[in-house]
Amino acid sequence: MTQVREDLRNIAIIAHVDHGKTTLVDQLLHYSGTFRENEQVAERAMDSNDIEKERGITILAKNTAINYKDTHINILDTPGHADFGGEVERIMKMVDGVLLVVDAFEGCMPQTRFVLKKALEQKLRPVVVLNKIDRPNARPSEVVDEVLDLFIELGADDDQLEFPVVYASALNGTSSYEPDAQEETMQPIFDTILEHIPAPIDNQNDPLQFQVTLLDYNDYLGRIGIGRVFRGTIQVGQQVALMKTDGTVKNFRVSKLFGFIGLKRVEIEEAKAGDIIAVAGMEDINVGETVCPIENQEALPTLRIDEPTLQMTFVVNNSPFAGREGKHITSRKIEERLMSQLETDVSLRVDPTASPDAWIVSGRGELHLSILVENMRREGYEIQLSKPEVIIKEIDGVKCEPIERVQIDVPEDYTGPVMESLGTRKGEMVDMINHGNGQVRMEFRVPSRGLIGYATEFMTQTRGYGIINHTFEEYAPFVKGQVGGRREGVLVALENGKASTYGIMNLEDRGIIFVDPGTEVYAGMIVGEHNRENDLTVNITKEKHLTNVRSATKDQTATIRKTRTLSLEEAIQYLNDDEYCEVTPESIRLRKKILNKSEREKAAKRKTN
Repeated sequence: MTQVREDLRNIAIIAHVDHGKTTLVDQLLHYSGTFRENEQVAERAMDSNDIEKERGITILAKNTAINYKDTHINILDTPGHADFGGEVERIMKMVDGVLLVVDAFEGCMPQTRFVLKKALEQKLRPVVVLNKIDRPNARPSEVVDEVLDLFIELGADDDQLEFPVVYASALNGTSSYEPDAQEETMQPIFDTILEHIPAPIDNQNDPLQFQVTLLDYNDYLGRIGIGRVFRGTIQVGQQVALMKTDGTVKNFRVSKLFGFIGLKRVEIEEAKAGDIIAVAGMEDINVGETVCPIENQEALPTLRIDEPTLQMTFVVNNSPFAGREGKHITSRKIEERLMSQLETDVSLRVDPTASPDAWIVSGRGELHLSILVENMRREGYEIQLSKPEVIIKEIDGVKCEPIERVQIDVPEDYTGPVMESLGTRKGEMVDMINHGNGQVRMEFRVPSRGLIGYATEFMTQTRGYGIINHTFEEYAPFVKGQVGGRREGVLVALENGKASTYGIMNLEDRGIIFVDPGTEVYAGMIVGEHNRENDLTVNITKEKHLTNVRSATKDQTATIRKTRTLSLEEAIQYLNDDEYCEVTPESIRLRKKILNKSEREKAAKRKTN
């Protein structure tokens, strides 16, 4: 009979973005008494970096651990966003079961399908937590049926279909086995985990196998590999072999081992089969590599890392305002920063170009790349970014591009415009459900390049009432022709100076303005969107000529319309092929690659000839 470690459970929490995973982990930590009575703990304690806190999303998978009824429960909080799907897939290899969190009102969403599919492929045992049960329009019984349908559709086996359901409100800290009998406790969730999630196999007497699933970096310890001990025992000071993904083997000494409890890492002397730990002492350890005894070298199967689907060119800032706001502006500093990102981000690629001042950076999607850029600008870097482009692959001699599955929830009145706009972006409808309450859910398959810049158009079309979610589905044969892209031209500043109220008022009937009065602009900078398809060079710095003729309406104050401010994501999505987005710690500006008006016109003529 196989021995198991009854004192241990390893689970991952998976869900669609914003269904309450991280809040639920908070409640589990509090209820288990992991924090001291007087300990100050932030909300969503697991989201540790500023961007995660501001946006309420989890970017990097994180691990924590709880002690409950003499059992050590390792919990991995995973990202719900498809751009970070590589993290989710690797984590599934570390655990024996999953807690699937589903919103009791929204039900199954695209990323619910995405993360559940990954868990079922690994044959993991699921426990379903119906969260936000306190919402006034929650529909628990319908959502449980939806979840069951999704399990069947994704090919779950009989054991997986017998999933237990716990109803909870993570925000209120309540849970129960019945939807309308909520109690202030997390005990039903803990008890269900102990009962239904399998305990890890205890093979600590076999030769060691430890696989790295996540990376961390520390200035004192260097790279830290986080992963699971699949068999055997590992100790501090032990000489071990690191079996690298390229087939080479390196020997090293384990300098430190860390276990997890609450939000802290705790130094430990040894770890046994089933434990999730962090190992320091290897400088060039990578995801998917196996640590084993020198005399018994046996590698675990390598982990698949999701390929990047989108790339952008990062360029040293060379605008007239370069160096004004940032402290890291040289190509050496930018290259060092991009290389250090590769230490922990396995889905990122950085390739040099013919120019020493430009790099092609490839990632899993717009969110993945824009978060890297946002972190860099907060650290004081100045960079310019080109328009994002999807990565085209050749599969069996056929040119292929990434396709996304898009799920849209909109009020009935807006279905026509949405279907039409996705049709022009080469989208094909897969499914449409009318909920009968005025809300319609539609599913499409759309080429990824058709979705670049679509979010803003979608919000305008649905007046902000629409919800859009999309996940990468597959690479499919390339669709010929133009897909998506911006139709409108832009308003480009003619000369350096400050945008004036008078200059802006004169341009208001030409389009939408992006800059406020008093904003410094330079020749070639984009200051607005033209309401026609061509670009227009404008004098936004123009001042009103003063005369000694008094106006009969002098008491009327000049008023201008509200300007449109673009966020970093919106600015990146807005770009055309001949434009850059200039990003500094203080500003986000759009500009033409060629700043001089006559040179720009010559280049445009050459292109059309």
